[in-house]
Amino acid sequence: MSQDSKAVPVVSIVGTAGSGKTTFLEKLIGELSRRGVRVATAKHYLHDYDTDVPGKDSWRHAQAGSVVAMVSSPDKLSVVQKLPHERSIAELAVIAFDAQADILLTEGYKRQGVNRVEIFRGEREGELISAPEDLLALVTDVPQRAPEGVPVFDLADASGVADLVQSRFLGTKAGATHGE
Repeated sequence: MSQDSKAVPVVSIVGTAGSGKTTFLEKLIGELSRRGVRVATAKHYLHDYDTDVPGKDSWRHAQAGSVVAMVSSPDKLSVVQKLPHERSIAELAVIAFDAQADILLTEGYKRQGVNRVEIFRGEREGELISAPEDLLALVTDVPQRAPEGVPVFDLADASGVADLVQSRFLGTKAGATHGE
């Protein structure tokens, strides 16, 4: 993906179902946030989902035909928007930039994912889902499975992955991707 000047860097956390992607991503978000990095996230689903509670006002607005249903409070904004097509990772990176994030971390983009950090557990049979050239890093309990030249991290080493992400995409100064 070419880096648009109005987009943030993207790192995709990928792996098979049950590998621990969400757990690791939570730790990585926390680690980067503690360092002053403004993190945006995007979770990919292959099926329809509902983020609103049936019966609540915003759900009722959407059911009545609103193409964008927003809920605003003093400390957060939720937006549910009907789309003519699925947004690409590049489009999401622009949205993250507009939200003044420093980086976009995605989860579940097995096909589109860029700068992949794959979570791989030894007790699960199978092969890595990423091609070696797509891997930024491998997070695993079986380091010998890593392709040559790919950095390897332990399943609990969110700090090490944060170091790699920060040095590769954010430089030494957190919060500096918007021209500060």
